[in-house]
Amino acid sequence: VQLQASGGGLVQPGGSLRLSCVASGRTVSSGSMGWFRQAPGKEREFVAHIGRDRSRKWYSGSVKGRFTISRDSAKNTVNLQMNDLKSEDTAVYYCATSSLNLIVSASTDESKYDYWGQGTQVTVSS
Repeated sequence: VQLQASGGGLVQPGGSLRLSCVASGRTVSSGSMGWFRQAPGKEREFVAHIGRDRSRKWYSGSVKGRFTISRDSAKNTVNLQMNDLKSEDTAVYYCATSSLNLIVSASTDESKYDYWGQGTQVTVSS
């Protein structure tokens, strides 16, 4: 299984970016897909999750209402639309996949994901 994340870049505060994660070797709808991020000097943290059922979406409190996770089954891709970006969103963003259809409490746990992408840098700065 391989995950390829892309779409990062430099954006001004209030701007938008769309991250994509293309999967090979596993269908993105077969289990859970998650986005995590790691800011400089900080631990990696959960951002968003989408489960086998598209309605099984949830977000960290810091991004809820600004970020949207979605899935394109035809392209075997999971996207993260990020709007109203803030400087504190600056981080390396990672996508991850789990063979399980995770519940809320498990989906924020990195150990529940068995494959990870390489990360894409998002920098929010004026």
